[in-house]
Amino acid sequence: MKVRSIFLSDVHLGTRGCQAERLLEFLRGHEAQYLYLVGDIIDFWAMSRSIHWTPAQNTVVQKILRRARHGEHVMLIPGNHDEALREYDGVSFGEILVRHEHVHVTADGRHFLLLHGDEFDQVTRHHRWLAILGDVGYTALVRANALLARLRRLLRLPGYWSLAGYAKNRVKRAVSFIFDFEDSVIHAVRARGLDGVICGHIHCATIQTRDGLTYANCGDWVDSCTAVVEHLDGRLELIRAWQAMPLAVHEEAAPSRPQRQADTAVNPLSVSCRP
Repeated sequence: MKVRSIFLSDVHLGTRGCQAERLLEFLRGHEAQYLYLVGDIIDFWAMSRSIHWTPAQNTVVQKILRRARHGEHVMLIPGNHDEALREYDGVSFGEILVRHEHVHVTADGRHFLLLHGDEFDQVTRHHRWLAILGDVGYTALVRANALLARLRRLLRLPGYWSLAGYAKNRVKRAVSFIFDFEDSVIHAVRARGLDGVICGHIHCATIQTRDGLTYANCGDWVDSCTAVVEHLDGRLELIRAWQAMPLAVHEEAAPSRPQRQADTAVNPLSVSCRP
């Protein structure tokens, strides 16, 4: 499939949870003019404890570098797990440009802020030790996911069920955290006079419209295996790569930027954090 832009976040290369094989399948099936890596691509946090680097993960890196060499515009926006790369804002490595944040202009003229989003997470900003502890706990849930997936295959149960996704849905404080995060990001985008934001960080894939602004979260490649793509006409679409027939959540064809300023009717579209 030919698209204009691909947005990926939270790949977490270097960890056991990284689903590099599924990411490779997705990349092989989608060509683009722009490829944005929206943070936590390499998990330096986890790699400081132990490194799990598979041939498939190595192929992911090689494929991204190859796409950059062949003329695709590739940009890396570091997240909190690969925050060491933020020191290289504006520097290119192997034709991949590192930027702290970026404003992407879609084919239909809308301006989207691209950033990882950890700056809107109060736990990550002010209680780093708690964020690391939560990361360890999430890693344990992902490993349990793998065991459950094997058991479901042995029992020949259809579909995909996520323990981590179930926990995020059922724990009220987690749900409240997600809503607070989304509200904070939307508020910042509105203050800057932009049309929307594309981010990652909370592993909660969605595309939704709030008060005329578009909030898109890429999800992750540990649990949900999701990506946001921009079509040639500027529409955003959320694709779940782990489904045989990917569930695509997309915007309706959006009017141009001047028309949108007078548009008050919005149609919320979202994929919630659910298995």
